[in-house]
Amino acid sequence: MTAGTRRAITQAALAVAAGVVVAACPMVANTAAAQEVPVQPALPFPVPPAPPYLDTAFYQPDPARVAAAAPGEILAARQVNLANLWLIPLNVNAWQLSYRSTNTRGEAIASVATVIVPHRAAPTGQRGLVSFQMAEDSLSINCAPSYALQMGTLPNPLNPVIPAEFIEAQAMLQLGHAVVIPDHQGPNAAYATGPLGGRITLDGIRAAQNFAPAALPGADTRVTLWGYSGGAIPTGHAAELQPTYAPEINLVGTAVGGLMADLRMALDYNNSTSSFAGAVLGGLFGVAREYPELNQFIDRYMNPLGKGLRVLHENQCVALQFAGFPFVNLKGLFDYPGGDPMLAPELQPMLDELTMGKRGTPSSPMFIYESPFDEAMPINAVNNLYDTYCSDPSARVFYTRDLLSEHGIAAVSGAGSSVMWLNDRLNGIPAPEGCRNRDVLSTILDPGALQAFVNAIGLTLASALGMPV
Repeated sequence: MTAGTRRAITQAALAVAAGVVVAACPMVANTAAAQEVPVQPALPFPVPPAPPYLDTAFYQPDPARVAAAAPGEILAARQVNLANLWLIPLNVNAWQLSYRSTNTRGEAIASVATVIVPHRAAPTGQRGLVSFQMAEDSLSINCAPSYALQMGTLPNPLNPVIPAEFIEAQAMLQLGHAVVIPDHQGPNAAYATGPLGGRITLDGIRAAQNFAPAALPGADTRVTLWGYSGGAIPTGHAAELQPTYAPEINLVGTAVGGLMADLRMALDYNNSTSSFAGAVLGGLFGVAREYPELNQFIDRYMNPLGKGLRVLHENQCVALQFAGFPFVNLKGLFDYPGGDPMLAPELQPMLDELTMGKRGTPSSPMFIYESPFDEAMPINAVNNLYDTYCSDPSARVFYTRDLLSEHGIAAVSGAGSSVMWLNDRLNGIPAPEGCRNRDVLSTILDPGALQAFVNAIGLTLASALGMPV
């Protein structure tokens, strides 16, 4: 972050304080011109939005129409009112887009993304775009960001991560960048399925760039990706897929933290030993929604206890995925005659596809932050990924291990540095060449990081008073 940008952020924070005191499919979508589509008006207050399962016209459009569209092509659009904590309105321009994407079998699917454009001008005269993937970590489409972020939705204490992470997305809005938030788990809530989420994410960027009311510079838009934990899974896969799946996107940087780089290692790491074991089990069930071979394997070899736990996990939001069944013996839920179920030959192609680094090194720079004491994501898998990427002489990777943290703390301590790193990329400042890794006591001690974090909180609180973003 430049000194001028830091001064601007500080001035904005002071103004806020004063105000508070006073009061793999290689098809490329057409990006030559913005799509002119009818935009439905926002619902009048206090009419509540319908949850996705009751809003089939928007979330589940005609399959023939979806199949006829190109990846990223907009199928429907509507203006929406967004809020912090379901009720505190956010003064921004916001829309939902229904668009065409592609699943891991090359089949056309519909997805939904929320596009947010701030009122304030872009910092460089060219507005950048952040694709923010939230840690939805659920097995219900009703826990998706597109519903949870709208004003007047049913308050859901079992879905607390999305409102918390929305503050990070707003930090980028406050800096003048647009944000697109895809429902990256897709129409079947396929939690933890990175290759699917990566495609949905890239097509959400295409849709946002082509959406005329967003007034983005089209294919010239500087784009970054950001996601933590369950949001890092589609983010990392999107960065790897972008050169082949969406090469026209001007991807200038990716920030990921709390990253599950290898499902095999995550299952080994959490087997009987972790309070996050239930969340990993939920992820296994989520992957089975996208990969028939895993679903058939579960039906054939999972024992009655495991199948009972599956019933309890189904259609639950993140809080129950994480709180339910900690320290469960994941592999003991299978009666597989070959021993370790994750060594079954029929699962190896799928597990390879879910493992990051198998497709090669992203062509854009990457910022990775991780705790060595992460309860859910094994640090060795991320170390291995860094080594894999950096065996490529063209790699640009900055990797931080945050020592005084664990999974939840690292999400907060790494946010400020992520904001600064992404802001530099969106403002046209190139990332340094080569790879670098470091161990720090806390990333929040990086110069400017705490200030960026405090500003994000302060400006979010100010927006509750109606201040335009």
